[in-house]
Amino acid sequence: MVKRISHRDALCPVARPLDAIGDWWSLLIVRDAFGGLRRFGEFQKSLGLAKNILSARLKNLVEHDVLETVPASDGSAYQEYVLTEKGRGLFPLLVALRQWGEDYFFRPSEGHVTLVDRKRGKPVRRLELRAQDGRLLEPEDTYVKAC
Repeated sequence: MVKRISHRDALCPVARPLDAIGDWWSLLIVRDAFGGLRRFGEFQKSLGLAKNILSARLKNLVEHDVLETVPASDGSAYQEYVLTEKGRGLFPLLVALRQWGEDYFFRPSEGHVTLVDRKRGKPVRRLELRAQDGRLLEPEDTYVKAC
């Protein structure tokens, strides 16, 4: 088994977060947390994940302040997992991943779930990257600069 290396000291802001969310289970847990799941058993049922793997991923997300544990909302002895501000900051990333998946991983006639604006009941508008002056940016319009 290859040992994973940490990116915590990397200068790249794409690499650093991978310690917290760099595996598919973690992103799916965060996706489910946005969908309203809060309890260990709910995540396990949704993902079909072994308890030890789910426990390790939840622990890592809590350690990286993506999720926090709180007393159960029903007053029982259980704990629940809720998104922190840092975790809620992943929403645009998940929307971008969802839209990329819709574009490249489904046939045109194939059905799939869609993210919908709760207030209007309409599909969410496509994400766009824009310059400070409002211009639509493509990859070739940008470069990485050391700060």
